[in-house]
Amino acid sequence: MRFLDAPTPLAFAHRGGAADGDENTVESFERAVKLGYRYVETDVHATADGVAVVFHDKTLDRVTGQAGRISSLTWADLQSVRIAGAALVPRLDEVLAAWPEVRFNIDIKADPGVEPTVETILRSDAAGRVLLASFDDRRLTRARALAGPTVATSLGSRSVARLRLASLAGLPLRLPPSVAAVQVPPRLGRFPVVDKRFLALSHRLGLQVHVWTIDDPAEMNRLLDLGVDGIMTDRLTVLRDVYLTRGLWH
Repeated sequence: MRFLDAPTPLAFAHRGGAADGDENTVESFERAVKLGYRYVETDVHATADGVAVVFHDKTLDRVTGQAGRISSLTWADLQSVRIAGAALVPRLDEVLAAWPEVRFNIDIKADPGVEPTVETILRSDAAGRVLLASFDDRRLTRARALAGPTVATSLGSRSVARLRLASLAGLPLRLPPSVAAVQVPPRLGRFPVVDKRFLALSHRLGLQVHVWTIDDPAEMNRLLDLGVDGIMTDRLTVLRDVYLTRGLWH
């Protein structure tokens, strides 16, 4: 798919690079792009009036210190949420328009966000440069039905578990045609997720394996040695330096 038509391993700026103090803001995306990132991981919710906005949490509390659920606020309400005079919560269509050369990995965080997100992507003519993700399999199934086969998707938690079990047991597995990547942590507690068998099956199925959220250079190097197809990080300069050292920064 077009979303993945760059040389691997891909480098993803997780939430625009959350280690720099802000996340999912216009400023964080701009920093990532200026550093050379062309893949950005971000999150979406829908406002009460159906506007797809870029924000991770269900509520404003952690990021802004103000109370309020995104789904209970209108877009006009969110425009008044500012830090140092700058608007904090951008619209998805504004972000897609601002960086037409950037690929956006979009995690749909709640059910009401599915339809506004897909409508925004199609209206923005951005189908080829986004990948839709979610932990919730049913949410992804709905997004695939609305978006059609040209919009790349990843796997929800249940499907990842099925893929992991299939890799261990040597079982066959069929996936929806729009699934282009599996995006996982390297391990869950004491149990490894990403190993040679997981990578081998994923690659046989035509999937790239992207690992999140990796901020330690030793772990980045270990995963690259293993053969992963992409790494998501909050520490943008750390991942860039690892890629530069290995001759992988494109």
